[in-house]
Amino acid sequence: QVQLVESGGGLVQAGDSLRLSCAPSGRGLGTYATGWFRQAPGKEREFVASITWSSGRRNYAESVKGRFTIARDNAKNTVYLQMNNLKPEDTAVYSCAATMKPTPWALSIGQGYEYWGQGTQVTVSS
Repeated sequence: QVQLVESGGGLVQAGDSLRLSCAPSGRGLGTYATGWFRQAPGKEREFVASITWSSGRRNYAESVKGRFTIARDNAKNTVYLQMNNLKPEDTAVYSCAATMKPTPWALSIGQGYEYWGQGTQVTVSS
């Protein structure tokens, strides 16, 4: 069974940066797209960013545009989420997700993905 493994979370101060990584354990996926979602305590899961593997098309939530960058490394089969100028409201568990289905209209919703990682905690102190 394919699993996604996230890494790179931690505790930082407001204004700092972090880079999250997402890679499949075991064999690689024939992935169409990978997305990042986050969930803060007491809140619903929300979309952060997505990227398609063939075209590299990126999509971002309005709340992170200009601060976060999603990128892929085809050789390493890894997706990164570079997070700059972090704010306390960015505090959440960040999870990556992957889909093998060519459904670009569904990449900003959780139902658009078949595979999920366990998540990594990002905490931003003020």
